[in-house]
Amino acid sequence: MWTDLLSAIALVFILEGVIPFINPDALRKMYLMATQLNNQTLRFIGLSSMLAGLVMLYLVR
Repeated sequence: MWTDLLSAIALVFILEGVIPFINPDALRKMYLMATQLNNQTLRFIGLSSMLAGLVMLYLVR
């Protein structure tokens, strides 16, 4: 179980590092755009992301 959890965390780090490595300017622009969004919109985006992850995890497992 710990191996699976640590593998998943490692994959998150790898995927999170791809955009800043490939195109750091786009990441800066994305962060600037995110600061313009209200809290409700950011929460909706976060909830949507979590639900998409749960669905993908369910389908894979």
